[in-house]
Amino acid sequence: MSEAAAPRSNLPEYSVSEIAAALKRTLEDAFPFIRIRGEISNLKFHSSGHIYFDLKDDKACLNAVVWRMTARLLKLKPEQGLEVICIGRITTYPGSSRYQIVVEQMELAGIGALMAMLEERKKRLAAEGLFAEARKKKLPFLPEIIGVVTSPTGAVIRDVMHRLQARYPRRVLVWPVSVQGERAAAEVAAAIHGFNAMPEAGVVPRPDLIIVARGGGSIEDLMAFNEEIVVRAAAESAIPLISAVGHETDTTLIDFAADRRAPTPTAAAEMAVPVRAELLSRTLDLERRATNCFLRSVTQRQAHLAALARVLPRADQLFAQSRQRLDYASENLGRALLNSLQIHRRAFGEASALLRPSSLLRQISVCGERVAALDHRLLRRERARIFERQARLDNLTRILESVSYRNVLDRGFALVRSHEGALKRRAVNVVSGEELILTFADESISAVGIGPPRQPLNRSGRPKKPVKEQGRLF
Repeated sequence: MSEAAAPRSNLPEYSVSEIAAALKRTLEDAFPFIRIRGEISNLKFHSSGHIYFDLKDDKACLNAVVWRMTARLLKLKPEQGLEVICIGRITTYPGSSRYQIVVEQMELAGIGALMAMLEERKKRLAAEGLFAEARKKKLPFLPEIIGVVTSPTGAVIRDVMHRLQARYPRRVLVWPVSVQGERAAAEVAAAIHGFNAMPEAGVVPRPDLIIVARGGGSIEDLMAFNEEIVVRAAAESAIPLISAVGHETDTTLIDFAADRRAPTPTAAAEMAVPVRAELLSRTLDLERRATNCFLRSVTQRQAHLAALARVLPRADQLFAQSRQRLDYASENLGRALLNSLQIHRRAFGEASALLRPSSLLRQISVCGERVAALDHRLLRRERARIFERQARLDNLTRILESVSYRNVLDRGFALVRSHEGALKRRAVNVVSGEELILTFADESISAVGIGPPRQPLNRSGRPKKPVKEQGRLF
């Protein structure tokens, strides 16, 4: 037997593509639709819209992919480290010889994992101060315009409108949003920002109060109101905001960031406006109480005034003593006038008696004698005083004449003065050619002085004595 006729192996021969396709069919037929639980790792959001990540546990790792069209419909947004349950089909990727799960649906791995995620997010947002009571705003007592963020087709908006109509009708602006699904969180946040961005005097008026409302549902249905973007929008709202998501037992993170939490949408409408009938009743009650209080005060004042009037005496008693004193005074006035008249008559008679001619002449003569005596005495005293002063004056005159320079002129001396009247006592004071006036005993004449050479004078006006010079030694 030749080498060419050697026996051939009975094992089938496959190409790489054939075996990859066979493995792919085998896996897809064996696991057409399965649920796999694991922790998300190596999460990547591709620019094409696809999502790639790994599902792992403590012993193995499985590649996972979410196609773009499926990613938009996911109720749960994948997060790194989140434990989830992925529902899909097992397939292979021949290009790298690996198997993977194509995810069609995703949910949290039990309520405990979801609550742990929400608790961690709540602590992180609370640490930033978004849930602080100090930043919460007071709701307006009676808002003119109320903005409602909710689904326009659900029963929530009908409940809110019906409750507002029953309590106190107000103008309502509805911002329609999705309250469930992937787009719900972004739409709710945009609605809150949109109401705050409205101008106060615009065509569409800005609301005075915002109500974010949704009906009840599972925790997965309410996940949009646990998203961070919605919580931050509620905390940043300048308009007071009421959170009314779910029923009484449902709690979402927007409830902590809102200014007020309502257990139901209907309760939110009750918080927003008071009952009109109750306000009218309260107003009327306050009016009645104010009127009663006023009337009671008037009655008390009247009673107090009547009590004071009873204590005061009557008018006739107040003026009785004054009237009696007036009667006594009027009676005494006539007698007093008569007494005064008699006193003045008596004084007038005495004065008239003093003014008779004989007594008047006698008084005039007596007064004349007294005046003459006083005049004589005064004249004699003045004459004596005049004689005394005249004698003093004569003595002073004689003394003055005895010391007068004219007596010296009578003895042959002359008085030499300059033309300006300055006295020339010494010849050295006379300047040659100076005009002088010489006064003699009988008259004065003019003269021209011829003085000696001027010599230096000492302090007393006398010429200084010449100082002999010391002889020279050489």
